[in-house]
Amino acid sequence: MIHFNSQKASLSSMACRRMRRRAPDLRTALPPLVVLCAGLGMAPIAAAATIHAVGIENQYANVIGQIGGEYVTVTAIESNPNTDPHTFEASPAVAREIAAAQIVVRNGVGYDGWAEKILAADHSAQRKVIVVQDLLHLPKSTQNPHLWYKPETMPAVAKAVAQSLTELDPAHAAYFTANVRKFDAALKPWYQAIASFKAQFGGTPVAVTEPVADYLLQAAGCDIKTPWKLQAAIMNGTDPAPQDVSIQDQLIKQHQVKVFLYNQQVTSALTASFLGKAKAANIPVIGVYESMPTGYSYQSWMLAEVNALRNAVKHGTSTTVLK
Repeated sequence: MIHFNSQKASLSSMACRRMRRRAPDLRTALPPLVVLCAGLGMAPIAAAATIHAVGIENQYANVIGQIGGEYVTVTAIESNPNTDPHTFEASPAVAREIAAAQIVVRNGVGYDGWAEKILAADHSAQRKVIVVQDLLHLPKSTQNPHLWYKPETMPAVAKAVAQSLTELDPAHAAYFTANVRKFDAALKPWYQAIASFKAQFGGTPVAVTEPVADYLLQAAGCDIKTPWKLQAAIMNGTDPAPQDVSIQDQLIKQHQVKVFLYNQQVTSALTASFLGKAKAANIPVIGVYESMPTGYSYQSWMLAEVNALRNAVKHGTSTTVLK
């Protein structure tokens, strides 16, 4: 069975989020990382002679586990769905964990630049490093780093993980390939839910705080009314332009949107104000996540987000916390 190692992580305040994403320090000790076995339906039993892999974000660790199965031991670094991953600061213990890994999957696009620095400082020709940004052929200037909400992302990750596992353990190549097929098949309900929503509710106007779920909303045919500059300012922890805040307020006050989506992992006085106004206007709200919530696999998490969107539009139901 798969064994998921536990490390410690430390998170700072939400100030200077963009700066810290690119230049964190290695001073603080980490809280226990979330064990991902629940998301895979597997018990944390150690296996001998398994490949040691690290997913910087827990959604990528989950995919590694699904593809590697009993032949991989996976550690997730950023796992807490109740904290802001943009403010993550790595400790020396995390640096050692990453340096010891045979496979590392990280997001790229500046989202986990601290991990890039650790890997550069301890280069290993034997280590397989999968950068999702590169798999999708995205430039560094890509504005929205939340790549796991793109429907095409994880099939590419799963395939790359299988290739890396096969290079390290060619005797089990057929096993890894079969798990990729299972993984892809398990994504079909999500894809069908997206297509169904788009066919029935395409063009639905929505407002957001950050671009966390923008890729999914776009795939579902939603019309994101919130100004991009406002989304980017909130994401990066900078002061938004007053005129953009005013536009968002009017979208809500005048019922120009049917759903309000907010990053429930990152809140501020401004986002709380938007949320309160949406509730007062009886606009259904949805709390979306940057880190995979406990108890989900990647596939079930994404499907739950689409179901929440459908329930909001069709029934006016709010979903602030996935359960």
